[in-house]
Amino acid sequence: MAKTAEIIAVGSELLTPERSDTNSLWLTEKLNDIGVEVKLKTIVGDDDARLEETIRDAVKRSDIVITTGGLGPTEDDITRQVTARALNRNLEYHNDLEVHLRERFRNWGREMPEINKRQAFIVAGADVLPNPNGSAVGMYLAENGKHVAILPGPPREMQPMFEDLVLPKLRAAAGNVSVYRRFLKVVGLGESALDEAIAPIYTAYPGVQTSILFNKSGVDVQLALRGVDEKRARDVLDEIEAKSVAKLGRAVFSVQGEAMEEVVGRLLSRSGKTVSVAESCTGGLMGSRLTEVPGSSSYFIEGVVSYSNEAKMRTLNVPKALLDEFGAVSSEVAAAMAEGMRERARTDYAVSVTGIAGPGGGSEEKPVGLVYLGLASESGTKTRRLMLPGERYLIRWRSSTAALDLLRRQLLKAT
Repeated sequence: MAKTAEIIAVGSELLTPERSDTNSLWLTEKLNDIGVEVKLKTIVGDDDARLEETIRDAVKRSDIVITTGGLGPTEDDITRQVTARALNRNLEYHNDLEVHLRERFRNWGREMPEINKRQAFIVAGADVLPNPNGSAVGMYLAENGKHVAILPGPPREMQPMFEDLVLPKLRAAAGNVSVYRRFLKVVGLGESALDEAIAPIYTAYPGVQTSILFNKSGVDVQLALRGVDEKRARDVLDEIEAKSVAKLGRAVFSVQGEAMEEVVGRLLSRSGKTVSVAESCTGGLMGSRLTEVPGSSSYFIEGVVSYSNEAKMRTLNVPKALLDEFGAVSSEVAAAMAEGMRERARTDYAVSVTGIAGPGGGSEEKPVGLVYLGLASESGTKTRRLMLPGERYLIRWRSSTAALDLLRRQLLKAT
């Protein structure tokens, strides 16, 4: 039977709109990989009573309990003492940790504040988990089949500590069972249409867990198979992947978890082609995404954000007559933007996007969500009309994805 786990993220800042708990997502993936099922994730503010109750209940319910955060030296860092109380243990002072902390602060060029001595207290009986990336050590306890890991909050401290010091212990406790995964990233199809297409494929394989998740610009399909026979598991996932790709065709843009801009970048690099972009409603988002990819300077040449009609005319040579007759949000202007951009940058391809992202600016004839894409190349210019749902952020993001996908499909045709 699979081990179960709970993750408790500690910190009042995680309950505000400005901060999000990314640690739990990362830990869930690592735990799933060793066959551990995460049953519950909880965010608890800096509240002694609620945190103590949460930890006590978690240890009763689950085989593995992981806390992140609240190990700093200040008054609101309560995880250390509250966890000890919840486990009916004392805190023990480790003088060697204080000495080590003082030495580290001196290496950083300053004296250790006395408040940091709190970080030398350890839950009685716990293994100390060194932290080369910060001042807060972690702790690990294993007793009566229960495993408790107390980890710092900053990901650059938590992640290496977990991978190097905790994961090997949990892997041994979980036994020789792993979960094998496959990811398909799909664009241009909704959840329902996608599931209707591939459900007959994945349901024919008992034991395979399938998740179909809509995201801000596409749909992710996750296939998971638990087992001890790695070859058999990979063979099964290979079959499902191959059949699904054959069914969905070029709607599948990645089977390795890549972002659209990474896939497009690889195709451009492989073909030795270059690209430039002309953006209106996306405001530079397409160029930003392309340049997030390392090595993009070899294929991305230039980008223009031509938000106003004047900018479209001045920078991209869009004829005023087109703007007057068809409006900025039109197939004709999208084509002219792409052609003007390609001529300006002298690239193999130029991609354009113009639309109405909202919330205002729409009309009965041209509602919010109406977007036109343009793609210019030596073989000619093509355009595409889209009606995209969502609020402003989603329309802009989905527009940039659709534009990059238009380029991706053109690159695939050329190969």
